[in-house]
Amino acid sequence: MTRPTPEESARHAAGPAARAVERASAALGRLRRGRLLHPAGASFAAHVTIWGTPGPPVGVDLLDNPGEYAGTVRLSRGTPTPGGWPDVLGLALRVHSGAGHPFDLLVSSSGAPPVLRNLPLPRRGFSGTYSTIMGYRTDRRRLWLAALADPESVDLGRTLAAVTAAARTDAPRLVLAVASAVGPWRPVGQVGIGVPLDARQDAALAFDPVRNLPAGLRAAGPLTWLREQTYRGSRRARGATVQSGGSTATTV
Repeated sequence: MTRPTPEESARHAAGPAARAVERASAALGRLRRGRLLHPAGASFAAHVTIWGTPGPPVGVDLLDNPGEYAGTVRLSRGTPTPGGWPDVLGLALRVHSGAGHPFDLLVSSSGAPPVLRNLPLPRRGFSGTYSTIMGYRTDRRRLWLAALADPESVDLGRTLAAVTAAARTDAPRLVLAVASAVGPWRPVGQVGIGVPLDARQDAALAFDPVRNLPAGLRAAGPLTWLREQTYRGSRRARGATVQSGGSTATTV
């Protein structure tokens, strides 16, 4: 007898409301013939350098301890609006940590101050602050993660074509950071954006920001449940799984 996949097991274990949200998301995804969320994007190989947490550790080994990891990054437009218009921009990062499953971090364009870091804010350019609208929790505290503009890196521009051109010629970088609800951002690492992936590789990618987390970190907040069902439905519509793109390959 064929064993169910993790996606199928999770679907059967979910309650009626969760299954209803998943089915609705899958139906909308089929209508769009692709991703339900952030359909227009560009993906790249990445190199992730973790410097370690400055000051008190947060309780997540992947962030607290220095390390070097292969990664995949996808920059995207939320709506999408016409090129160059303000939009809620997205950045998805997969860290191939070698721990049995990847670490998937999904962040949206936002403000850097505490009062704005958990609000999605439209903007024109891909350089800027991206933060986790959905917070996380460790055994010690509530935590937010961000990808910040590196002041010494090339500007990413206003269009996906400009991002791709920068990746081909200038090796752009982003800074990974952590913060509490009201504290300042603390840089913990860097993401180097490498060679662009082709359209087939981009289409195969599927991120799971709720289940693909490192040890010691768990999703928290009222949006977690809704986000999990929505992403599951979107993956279901296009026949993807939480490991699509591979846990070690360089390919939402």
